[in-house]
Amino acid sequence: MSSGAGAELIYIVAAIIGIGVVSQVLADRFQVPSVLFLLSAGIIVGPVGIGLVDPSSFGTALSSIVGLSVAIIVFEGAFHLKLNKLREAPSAQIRLVTIGALISLVGTAVVVHFALDTSWGLSFVIGSLLVATGPTVITPILSVVAVRDRVGAALETEGIVNDVTAAILAVVIFNVVVLSGGEPFAPVEFVSEFFNRLGTGLIFGLIVSLVIWYVLRYVDLSRENAPQNARLIVLAGALIAYGAADFFAKEAGVAAVATAGIVLGNADLPYEERIEEFKGDITLVVLSFVFITLAALLEPADLFSLGVGGVVVALTVMLLLRPLLVFISTAGTQFTRGEKLFVSFVGPRGIIPASVATLFALELQQTQPIPNSGAAATTLIGTVFLVIVVTVVFEAGFARHIAEKLNVIPMRVLIIGGGKVGRALAARLEDRGENVVLIEQDETMIQTARDEGFTVHRGDGTDTEVLRAAGADNAKIVVAATGDDDANLLIAQLADSKFDVETVIARANNPDNVDAFEDLGVRTISSSLSTAWAIDNVIERPALSNWMTELGRSGDVQEIEVTAKDLVGKTIAELDDTLPNGVLIALVGRDGDTQVPDEGFTLQRGDHITFLGRKEAVRDSIDLCHPQQRA
Repeated sequence: MSSGAGAELIYIVAAIIGIGVVSQVLADRFQVPSVLFLLSAGIIVGPVGIGLVDPSSFGTALSSIVGLSVAIIVFEGAFHLKLNKLREAPSAQIRLVTIGALISLVGTAVVVHFALDTSWGLSFVIGSLLVATGPTVITPILSVVAVRDRVGAALETEGIVNDVTAAILAVVIFNVVVLSGGEPFAPVEFVSEFFNRLGTGLIFGLIVSLVIWYVLRYVDLSRENAPQNARLIVLAGALIAYGAADFFAKEAGVAAVATAGIVLGNADLPYEERIEEFKGDITLVVLSFVFITLAALLEPADLFSLGVGGVVVALTVMLLLRPLLVFISTAGTQFTRGEKLFVSFVGPRGIIPASVATLFALELQQTQPIPNSGAAATTLIGTVFLVIVVTVVFEAGFARHIAEKLNVIPMRVLIIGGGKVGRALAARLEDRGENVVLIEQDETMIQTARDEGFTVHRGDGTDTEVLRAAGADNAKIVVAATGDDDANLLIAQLADSKFDVETVIARANNPDNVDAFEDLGVRTISSSLSTAWAIDNVIERPALSNWMTELGRSGDVQEIEVTAKDLVGKTIAELDDTLPNGVLIALVGRDGDTQVPDEGFTLQRGDHITFLGRKEAVRDSIDLCHPQQRA
């Protein structure tokens, strides 16, 4: 390579990284997924824009660079896919990557075949590519849209698994069907090729992840530089897994890094937090590079050449196939209607379809294995990029607005302190449908809480940034439940002053601190006094004490706000007739005044009703009076 060409590449790479960082900062500033800014930036600075970045300068090396970048991105996404997340709505996740993927594949292929008048082979290549959503587009969305864990887990699992299957499926269809030039299709060969690539990726991913785990756990990495060495070993291992698997079977590398990422992400590695931070920074850089570079390759002529057929394909994929597969996949699960609609309208396509489609188009143009290969290449890359652009702009770009409109961003409950008190409270609140996050820094407590199925954010709860990262900006309740009164007081004051949380409660381990806490405006619960009251209830009110102990098991007490329009103006007697058996209206609060209501008490919007009774009956009553409460 000449010195002039080398200098040009330096300028291009520097420009891409600089633009990518600016895009990431802007995305964080305006709370929209970064892929929207990255895609727009790539088109603006590319040859069809101001011409600052020309991907052709990379020559044949571009595909290899993109491949390694995709490996890092997929590994990063898989590393964050924890087993405790997979426990959230497991049936929905399995259906999304099986039945849902099949519906997407076949449905897209059919509409492409008839709308664009393409061969069935090419139609199924396009259909297989557009199965993939991927961590490159899903992760940025979930970083700014704090949906419930079950929704986030479903989207993340779908993205990672379908990235792998889509890449392998597309390569197999392309090699076995399209490049055959019209020769008879052999199903046995197709199945064999698919599982050969998938199996190769799984084997290399497992081998590399086990080697990395052994090295990090049992090999002395040098005390001073151990965290740095651990980060480098993990990064190198991901790239080695990708390269080795891809060497033996094309596109098996994607399966290898996904496997390695999932295994290592759940292997309790030393320096895991440092590794995650490092990988996160690297991923942002390569994500910026890949999206901007591939967007710069986009030729508007390829999109416009599709005509009305291209629009039909894009709209069918977005508005018909995606909702269909989501509602089928989530049928009979805990997903609310709003959550189903959110997942339906947030399925943007990402790097895997773009990169693989670009490679296929180049191969079609160069080898010309089939008649009209030039037109086939244009249809392939035009359709894939059109769907990517449309879904990224409308689905990723408006993801937060869609979530807010559908009311699927739950207010969080933060409990600082993952000890017995914090976990017991979290269990009760989660059982009532709250979105609970524990904050803890002790590794033993973190592991115990995660083993019990709780969502745990590692960090010091007295740190403002830790609270923010755990979701304090969107928290309705913060409970400071550590064993340190000074820490609890500081946490309570931060939650109130920095994040304006609606309800802040602090645990006072020393009863002498209760008055001091409350003088500072902190609602306080004394551990000692609570124990004394509980013992007194057992002595004086044993029946009530026994029933209170059963709360969250067979019985429940809940206070909710009346928001259902059809209940405003009704009397307590009329409401009681509509409630299920096994629930009583114990109290009604209005304007700070709480009373036991009589039959003629008329309800107003904003009244607070306390229900007492069987757990399921109480929850049905909540849904009746305040539908948004459990959405």
